[in-house]
Amino acid sequence: MGVPLVVSLPSEPLRAALRALGRDVVVVEWDLTTPSPLEHVDIVVPPYLSAATLLANLASLTTGLVQSQSIGYDGVAEILPPGHVFANAASVHETSTAELALALILASQRGIPDFVRDAQTGSWNRSWRPSLADRTVLLVGYGGVGRAIEERLIPFEVNVVRVARRERFDDRGTIYGFERIAELLPRADVVVVGVPLSDATTHLIDDHFLGLVRDGALVVNVSRGLVADTEALVAHASRGRLRLALDVTDPEPLPAGHPLFDFSNVLISPHVGGATSAMLPRMVRLVDRQIVLMQAGEAPVNVVLRS
Repeated sequence: MGVPLVVSLPSEPLRAALRALGRDVVVVEWDLTTPSPLEHVDIVVPPYLSAATLLANLASLTTGLVQSQSIGYDGVAEILPPGHVFANAASVHETSTAELALALILASQRGIPDFVRDAQTGSWNRSWRPSLADRTVLLVGYGGVGRAIEERLIPFEVNVVRVARRERFDDRGTIYGFERIAELLPRADVVVVGVPLSDATTHLIDDHFLGLVRDGALVVNVSRGLVADTEALVAHASRGRLRLALDVTDPEPLPAGHPLFDFSNVLISPHVGGATSAMLPRMVRLVDRQIVLMQAGEAPVNVVLRS
């Protein structure tokens, strides 16, 4: 039997779940807020939703792999010290994020926030609401999250239109390139944005983007807050022409008294797309897979950066 891998984990539930698998590993506690307990750690798992600046503390040690607990990795390339391999958490959050996207869509379409407000005042206001059935839903971003959203939308009898960085085809038809987005936005009843944050997608949802969306449509953002221009969101929401459902905002947390909180046509959740009971077992499975691969001398999965 060889030397066991050393794996640092930031939380006790994650440590306990990994220990329960009985792998030949040494598990240490480290949340990257203090100096490294060792000169070398084979797999470092930073805290979930931690600031990218914590990764600067990796300069004091060598690692085999830095395994993030998030899918997004914006800002990491600028902070990650030289000599590290960084993997994202693809396979962990797609299902939960898709669930929330669908919940936001259904709640907005069927008027659930209004019903809750009415119930709080003892009001009984029946009204007609837009269905999800027979609507056209435009998915802007067609990675793991986009595909998971599509799978959950199809049983609701919707027309799903997909947009990705480049045009391609699959067994469900065309996946349009981003150059077609101006043509596609006016056709959609619901627009769901689930793109990675990059220079190209920062303020993708701007005044021009929102101006192309048809009256009464719903715009959902489950990507990153900076993908949307907050001033543009406020301007369009204040006119009442569009509806918004936002799991992410800029800034986060959205401060008390922010105008977006005041609009009845805006539904906000506090960046909780991946924050469900599904995260821990899926994260443990991913870390376990990386352990098995590294013990076998094979390359880890989900590698997105090498510094």
